[in-house]
Amino acid sequence: MGRNRLYLGLILGVTGALMTSCATPETHHTPDADPMFTPGVPLSLAEHRARTISDLQYNLELSIPAARDEAIRGRIVATFELSALDSPLIFDFAQPADHVLAVEIDGQPASFEAADEHIVIPQAELKVGRNEIAIHFIAGDSSLNRNDDFLYTLFVPDRARVALPIFDQPDLKARFDVQLEIPADWTAIANGGLDSLDDSEDRHVYRFASTEPIATYVLAFAAGRFEIETAERDGRTMRFLHRETDPEKVTRNLDTIFDLHASALRWLETYTGIEHPFGKFDFVAIPAFQYGGMEHPGSIFYRARSLFLDETATQSQQLGRASLIAHETAHMWFGNLVTMEWFNDVWLKEVMANLMAAKIVHPSFPEVDHDLRFLLAHYPSAYEVDRTAGSNPIRQQLDNLNEAGSLYGAIIYQKAPVVMRHLELMMGEAPFRNGIRAYLDAHRYGNATWPDLVAAMAANTNEDLEAWSDVWVHAAGRPTVSVDLEMADGPGAAKTVTSLTLRQTDPLDHGRLWRQRLHLYLGYASAPGHSIETNFRSDRHAVAEAAGLPVPDFVLANGGGAGYGRFELDEASRGYLLVHLPKLDNNRHRAIAWLSLWDAMLEGQVSPQELVDLAIRATEDEGDELNIQRLLDDLESAFWRYLSPEQRLALAPRLEDHLWQRLEAAPQARLKSAYLSCYRQTALTPDALARLRQLWEGDNLIPDLPLSENDLTALAQELATRGVADAETLLDQQVERITNPDRRSRFEFVRPALSADPKIRDQFFESLKDAGHREHEPWVLEGLEFLHHPLRAESARPHIQPSLNLLEEIQRTGDIFFPLRWLQATLGGHNSPQAAEIVQQFLDQNSDLPPQLRGKLLQAADPLFRASALVQP
Repeated sequence: MGRNRLYLGLILGVTGALMTSCATPETHHTPDADPMFTPGVPLSLAEHRARTISDLQYNLELSIPAARDEAIRGRIVATFELSALDSPLIFDFAQPADHVLAVEIDGQPASFEAADEHIVIPQAELKVGRNEIAIHFIAGDSSLNRNDDFLYTLFVPDRARVALPIFDQPDLKARFDVQLEIPADWTAIANGGLDSLDDSEDRHVYRFASTEPIATYVLAFAAGRFEIETAERDGRTMRFLHRETDPEKVTRNLDTIFDLHASALRWLETYTGIEHPFGKFDFVAIPAFQYGGMEHPGSIFYRARSLFLDETATQSQQLGRASLIAHETAHMWFGNLVTMEWFNDVWLKEVMANLMAAKIVHPSFPEVDHDLRFLLAHYPSAYEVDRTAGSNPIRQQLDNLNEAGSLYGAIIYQKAPVVMRHLELMMGEAPFRNGIRAYLDAHRYGNATWPDLVAAMAANTNEDLEAWSDVWVHAAGRPTVSVDLEMADGPGAAKTVTSLTLRQTDPLDHGRLWRQRLHLYLGYASAPGHSIETNFRSDRHAVAEAAGLPVPDFVLANGGGAGYGRFELDEASRGYLLVHLPKLDNNRHRAIAWLSLWDAMLEGQVSPQELVDLAIRATEDEGDELNIQRLLDDLESAFWRYLSPEQRLALAPRLEDHLWQRLEAAPQARLKSAYLSCYRQTALTPDALARLRQLWEGDNLIPDLPLSENDLTALAQELATRGVADAETLLDQQVERITNPDRRSRFEFVRPALSADPKIRDQFFESLKDAGHREHEPWVLEGLEFLHHPLRAESARPHIQPSLNLLEEIQRTGDIFFPLRWLQATLGGHNSPQAAEIVQQFLDQNSDLPPQLRGKLLQAADPLFRASALVQP
């Protein structure tokens, strides 16, 4: 044992007399006495610490045993300047008091109190000026994501305090020195580069270089059995850690993964005028990672399946990977170099990362219509929230960091980039970029707020950004935009437009006006259309350029695709597009018309059967892959959500024949894969199930479409969900086919939710009431989706109420980071009035549900409420 390891062992063994001397606090504080002492990280506490603490640095040492049931012990030393002694010093640590082993100040034992998720150190122990506080502790496991042979951190937004004693808030950025003692057959990675490695026989000690100032939520390390790939791009060496066991999959994806990161870095350095700000640039693929990715500086973490695509990956999946890599790389500047002051501005880093990602992927996919891609990647998801009674503003109030998970969703990730793109269109590309550069330069390695960005932008435009922000950023919802057209007889039998007026209304009747640029499109069956640009700034806007034009067959108020709102089709346009949409000659117009018709269906102006029929006809002629994928996704959604079981069975033969014919006719493997996915997920007839079984057995191969292990797993799961006679035997065989241990563990976790026995499915749900069984979020959500599959909705209905009852606990424990996903997985398979009534009763009986959680439930339940009214029994 080397000298440093011996020192680590000694400090981690500190209990005994030192613990005894420190266990008695000098001062007692309760939540009733001061709101700063409440559990979580209240805003008042964060603001006080930000005023009084500066020049912060941490030295973190952890000893990680091989066995996951053995405790991880550690020491963290916080060194900082303290400007006042007007209050006790409060560290955040959401663990029982006995996990705090000792506290030392300047090397001497100190008194403290551990309670209410905090460690409180009285003023008498502190001094104005430089303080050095060492805390010996037993780490919390849940945010360390311990598995049998690896672990990884995920500390966003306030989960660092679950593992470590720390000041867990984004505006106390610090330099971190990290040291990990791990089993000899493991490897490790952290934010900083490897400084030294003590590699004696049984245990290795990794010491990582000090970081630049970073926030606690992006502090990161991983340790375990990983493979390491290395590549050099543009003079920069990148390391990639993963656990993929399929060498062909690794080889097929590896160069693209490195290339996409390199191209994103090049683009961002050019756009921002700032070199990559964090030295090393490594990344890790983690099997059951909770999100697509997490932007830890120096060590980005990804969900493995987001990077390692199958040979049959669709164009949407390929674009999704490129966008994800660009998004996480953009966070090095937007979120890490400049960090939000408080998580009410978490959207700031997400909007800029998504907006930059949309620009970055252009060169890698020159064949793609990127304006169409932006439209389809952002608008439908944003509309799913903004049309609901639970819609929220982009910028939201946050009183305690333990509620930050409820801020996330499509408004942050999808609507906000649309709004920021509006700002860029309003300002112009060059002034917008100049504002971004000024913002980054002014706040580098520090913190900023939305008003700070507004100020940087305002210096580059004459627009009233405050008024613009009041509606687009600080208010929820979207406008309803309609067209009033008047006509008169023209020459011969023709009619001409005498006036055309755009009208916007506020669905909440608050008198709000959404200022935006629109490209109105007047379409004709037998003549070129007319596009008219207009600056829509009032509740009624006369479009003078339309006067005298022939009366159109249809009007798209959002013909350019950049406008945001519910663009209501007039009756004539609806009727025309339901018949003729597939014949429109513009890719974007077909997408815009489809989105407007989908809105019309949800408002009861178009029947679900009409829209499903249109989707089937549209995919016969559609040539754009992005539009095909949108149609297939919505076709599947409408099939399960908005049709009754009887309607599905009646439609199934036609739909299955159509999808299989399109699959066989598709010119590319990635397009065949998109059709196969829709076919697999909507198959109902005996013939279709027999075909799926043949595919699973390898007897009915599709030319040019090799099926991966993931494809075969999905086939087995869909067949089991449909109750084929030998489902258990089939699942047994599929387990044996899965060679990767991480994927096998996921399959075995989900398997009870596939069972034909309702009692076994009930037991699966009961197991989720134990937080320890919710530690792998993607597995849990997949299991819930199968449990509540539409074919099993009736038997799953009794689980709705208990799922809703768990909502506040799930937010508190943080094991399902996005509460909305738990709700969507629970409600997504239901469309009955009985299910809708369960949700409504829960809302009525829980009037004290936290507002943000109530909003998430209203968002998740909106499709259910609409479906229960639309579906005809």
